Amino acid sequence: MTNLFVPNELAITRDLDGISLKAIEEHFKLYEGYVKKTNEIREKIASADKESANTTYSEIGELKRQESFAIDGMKLHAIYFGILGGNGEPVGKVADMIIRDFGSIESWKEDMTAAGLSARGWVITSYDLDEKVLKNYSADAHNVGIIAGTVPIIPLDVYEHAYYMDYGTNRKGYIEAFFRNLDWEKINELAEKYID
Repeated sequence: MTNLFVPNELAITRDLDGISLKAIEEHFKLYEGYVKKTNEIREKIASADKESANTTYSEIGELKRQESFAIDGMKLHAIYFGILGGNGEPVGKVADMIIRDFGSIESWKEDMTAAGLSARGWVITSYDLDEKVLKNYSADAHNVGIIAGTVPIIPLDVYEHAYYMDYGTNRKGYIEAFFRNLDWEKINELAEKYID
């Protein structure tokens, strides 16, 4: 029997500073779709013909490729929505680590903004389990650019669906709003699971 995922409930119930509730609700529907597709793909993998697997095309090969896209989309969005709704004031262990690893909060924001303006999908402040540092990584798709041995702590969705309703082509304005709405208490709670 395959373990099925259940979508989180949207905890945001109001407009944020620069991000409308309508945009969040529409964006959240995509997250729910990733949960549904992850479950559907996992069920199909359980019964797929594994004997005909090959690199050119096979049902199991295609299911496995799409599983990584769907599950990363689900997990990154769950974190993204879970860390929004705060006042954006950096505090706590993760803020201290950002200052240690980037030199300052402003340097981290500058690096994340530049990555966000050049990435096609995500910018993720991740904790490297081997190096024991925070790094910003760009991901051109949910499953392209994720670095092995890292844990996403602050994922920034820069796909157009995340900001187009409120900002049109002004991605930078959306990124600035993202920083203003971070909930650092929730960021620190998430990090506590992974950072010594």
